Amino acid sequence: MTIEPTKMNIQDLLRENIKNLTPYSSARDEFQGEASIYLDANENSFGSPLETAFNRYPDPLQLELKKKLTTIKGVPAQNIFIGNGSDEAIDILFRAFCRPGIDNVVTVPPTYGMYEVSANINDVEIRKVNLLPNYQLNLEGIAEAIDKNTKLIFICSPNNPTGNSINREDIETILANFHGIVVIDEAYINFSRQKTFIQELTEYSNLVVLQTMSKAWGLAALRVGMAYACEEIIEIFNKVKPPYNINRASQELALKALDNIDQVNQWIRETVAERNKLAKSLTEITIVEQVYPSDANFLLVKIKYADYLYNFLVDKGIIVRNRSKVTLCESCLRITVGTPDENKILINAIKEFVI
Repeated sequence: MTIEPTKMNIQDLLRENIKNLTPYSSARDEFQGEASIYLDANENSFGSPLETAFNRYPDPLQLELKKKLTTIKGVPAQNIFIGNGSDEAIDILFRAFCRPGIDNVVTVPPTYGMYEVSANINDVEIRKVNLLPNYQLNLEGIAEAIDKNTKLIFICSPNNPTGNSINREDIETILANFHGIVVIDEAYINFSRQKTFIQELTEYSNLVVLQTMSKAWGLAALRVGMAYACEEIIEIFNKVKPPYNINRASQELALKALDNIDQVNQWIRETVAERNKLAKSLTEITIVEQVYPSDANFLLVKIKYADYLYNFLVDKGIIVRNRSKVTLCESCLRITVGTPDENKILINAIKEFVI
């Protein structure tokens, strides 16, 4: 990087309308503590037709869930935002910091597609700096892409769809030198040998770390994502978000899941073991040209006749992800690590295709 280190001021990055925004104040925001009679939010006082009392609005700040995450992650509650999936946090970053038609963000393809979708929705220019052939950051290219209107840089690590972790020193170089917000998407960090960046929050005020309960925690259907950042950025998230963005069912079920860390850690160990077995089995198939190293719960596989194989597997009721048209992923399928039985069925189907 050729950018000179500079002191970060989050308010300098914020859109003027967000600085001046008066957030919506819900009934539950205005009341603190417990009560026996709630007549403040125009709810159905008689209850709901379900066994659980879903007639009451959920905690708008998910305090119990954040308290539990604090215990597990070692991050204070004031440094945690909980969103409707990580996608909500991504969208808020655009809406809070990027002026439509003026500002820009940098992404490093191949990478998670929602960064570009959110940029397009919010009318924000996206500057793509492709990863190097080894799927690591092109620091010189990133430095050249940045100008005074660059507000965000998105780095997915472990990366989707390549599966590899991004070199930590390269990320730290960007964090130390970029006068904007660096978003590190750690959706797959539980499967990685790389340490999370959430322990670096006190060192970098411009750092936002995204994590999720959709992958290792097995709660994709609940749509619970987390953003970890300095308190000032978290306050901005809470200012912009809808008042009740996480429903009560998702909060309660996520809390129950967080009580089962041992089970989740066992699944992670089994997934990594199956990932290694699956990679070995794939390399023994003649049409497989390369199985890329992975720190995630999936493998990127370069394979001859990828499009034909994809369709063949669909006919067999086996769905993988065809990434052949993605930058630097030509002739590649992305394969999620399944159960031992699912992986055997997949391998046998590919062998049948070869025959």
